[in-house]
Amino acid sequence: MEGATFLSVISKLYGPFFDVENWKSVVESGSDWMIILSLVLIECLLSVDNAIVLAAQTQTLPTKKEQEKSLFYGLWGAYLFRFLIIGIGTYLINFWEIKVLGAGYLLYLSINHFYRIFHPVPMKEGKTKKRLLPLFWSVVISIEMMDIVFSIDSVLASLAISSNPVIVLIGGMIGIICMRGIAEFIIKLMELVPELEVMAYGLIALIAVKLFLSIPAIDIEIPAALFAIIVFLSILVTIIVNRIRH
Repeated sequence: MEGATFLSVISKLYGPFFDVENWKSVVESGSDWMIILSLVLIECLLSVDNAIVLAAQTQTLPTKKEQEKSLFYGLWGAYLFRFLIIGIGTYLINFWEIKVLGAGYLLYLSINHFYRIFHPVPMKEGKTKKRLLPLFWSVVISIEMMDIVFSIDSVLASLAISSNPVIVLIGGMIGIICMRGIAEFIIKLMELVPELEVMAYGLIALIAVKLFLSIPAIDIEIPAALFAIIVFLSILVTIIVNRIRH
């Protein structure tokens, strides 16, 4: 009985994704594509903070090839998690613990970065720091963890606009590609303006606060548009400072 109940729940949550008629009606509907376009725009706006985290994390990899490869792996992981999270989207509002863990992890990333700037650890000759996983896979796993956390806000915002999971899925998938494009743009900027890395980790601390404030117990939501303005102004000021110094 329990097995049958579990299967019925799974079928209810993910059945619409495998309904050919549902896909056909969405693809052929002009009004549905207008909704998808709006979801893509929202996804890009909500993903500014995710893009900053991705760009900062990939900077720890030594080569451009490894940075691009980690983003590629992260892209497919983001697709998988988005599919799973959309299916249980109506229950995500109860998962505030994920936001708390995500905020704590982001704050750790920021504090750890600035601590290492002011307290560099000298590496003994002939010795390297031991890792549980190679650096590359550590970065990939970090990217996937952040994809899970940031998918929550994006999916909830999308489901508020359309209850059709196929529409939300298509909008989310296109939005993820746009978000990766934003991340790659920020990475290129970091190469030209090294000070942007310090700025990025400062913003990561702000993102941690933003994420924590959004839990139901506090319920303070910093508008995505306002945060995007803060990000772009921070980038602009950092570039101006870089030009003045050089």
